[in-house]
Amino acid sequence: MTKDASLVSRETSLVLPALRAARFTLLLLGLSLSLTLSLAPAGAAEAPAAPARSNGLATRVIEHRLANGLTVLMVEHHQTPTVSINLTFRVGGLDEQTGSTGIAHLYEHMAFKGTRTIGTRDYERERPLLEELDRLNSAIQALERKERDGVEPVSQLRTDSTEVQNLHQAFKNAQERAGEWVVGNEMALLYQRHGAVGLNASTGKDITRYMVSLPVNRLPLWAAVEADRMANPVLREFYKERAVVMEERRLRTDDSPNGLLYEAFAATAFQAHPYGFPTIGWASDIQALTPAATQQFFRTHYGPANAVIAIVGDINPPEVIALIERQFGTIPRTPPPPSVVTVEPPQRGERRVEVEFDAEPILLIGYHKPALNHPDDFVFDVLDSVLSEGVTSRLHHRLVREKKLAASIITDSGFPGIRATNLFIISATPLAPHTTAELEEAIYAELDQLKTEPVSQKELEKVLHNLDASLVRSLRSNSGLASQLAYFQTVAGDWRYVLKARDRIAAVTTADIQRVAAQYLIKSNRTVATLVKPPGASKPASPLVKPVSQ
Repeated sequence: MTKDASLVSRETSLVLPALRAARFTLLLLGLSLSLTLSLAPAGAAEAPAAPARSNGLATRVIEHRLANGLTVLMVEHHQTPTVSINLTFRVGGLDEQTGSTGIAHLYEHMAFKGTRTIGTRDYERERPLLEELDRLNSAIQALERKERDGVEPVSQLRTDSTEVQNLHQAFKNAQERAGEWVVGNEMALLYQRHGAVGLNASTGKDITRYMVSLPVNRLPLWAAVEADRMANPVLREFYKERAVVMEERRLRTDDSPNGLLYEAFAATAFQAHPYGFPTIGWASDIQALTPAATQQFFRTHYGPANAVIAIVGDINPPEVIALIERQFGTIPRTPPPPSVVTVEPPQRGERRVEVEFDAEPILLIGYHKPALNHPDDFVFDVLDSVLSEGVTSRLHHRLVREKKLAASIITDSGFPGIRATNLFIISATPLAPHTTAELEEAIYAELDQLKTEPVSQKELEKVLHNLDASLVRSLRSNSGLASQLAYFQTVAGDWRYVLKARDRIAAVTTADIQRVAAQYLIKSNRTVATLVKPPGASKPASPLVKPVSQ
């Protein structure tokens, strides 16, 4: 990556611990916000959020919607002169199609390359070179397609032919000339020079978000930069960044046992729905992405009506509204993005997949389940906590501590996203000399017990106690509150979802758990992925050496 990695990190690899942590954080914020929180300062740059009083968050959030559809959520907190901002778009891997997978993630990279005024010494001189690069890339891709599809004899289109060599050399020359007009990493450095911290971006299945915290007197700078980025992005250094993404894919997926396993698992579980695509994209799709296609994707999905801005900190809401109206209000409203019409059909039989990699075995089990806001989704949140939250949870206590079948085991109730029907998954690492087969059978025995023996009231109370205790931690920072307000406004259509979820979770009964377990946690609804060593691979670690828990 060309930008400062300490400022702009990437969230693209399918690593379960991070996904589960994110899902659990969202669950925590479903608590009733009538609790009074005792919060300590978290530092000048990142202030703690204001305590949630008895009047609740509902009276503290100020909403404003611009004529172009942009939604703004604000919460005043005057403890320190700082502000945290989260700009979230309702677009992610869910909105991609075969042939252009990874385009949302690639645009996230490109969004930091600047605009017509940021990141360039002279855009009018730079623009013809960018157009020449696109023309040369189209010519190279056309030749490659002819060779791949057998339109021309391979001998006439071999990569060392004079025509191909000339095109690649011309492309390299144009890229060097275009680079002379680039001011590298200018956007991130601009923020950094003005005291910003936590500059970050992420792309997932459901959303793409951009966040930062900065001194409140730099809020006008943020508004000017982000409005410019929303209205006038320039996809400079596109081909260099595309190569960066390809390398990122090799590092996080192709050369990663976890990455390969989760990719194969999702593709097996979702045979029709875009949740089966890798967020980073298939390698051939990434390599085929073009500036024109990426620009069109931007125009379709990144309009103001598809965005939410959440601002928490030392603000005066009327002044903020005036600023947002002035900077963002002139951006034209765009048509609503097309809805995803594909629905994953019911699974009619167990699916299994093995991924060969010279690494210790991993087991993944997934069951199809409803999306956000379905009544049974809250039951799965309870199941998630009962089964694997904490050392006294069922799976950890019985399979890790008592039977010593697993080195680690965790669950997640919203993989790989929650806007559409998704998966309840269980990830486990067997403890040598035990095998994935032994561990798998033990897991099924625990799940079957949920169907026949009611969960105790004590376990249900523990779920709520854990959530209540975690609420204090999850709302400590302005950035945490801004993140969750923007998230639920985007995926649920209303940030007030956070005010309702705890009551829905508290209403879950033991009968609900038995019904959901019997309905969903069945073989015909199950996908199983196993990481196995290829023939001739190195021997497993000695059973005398206990693996470190993940």
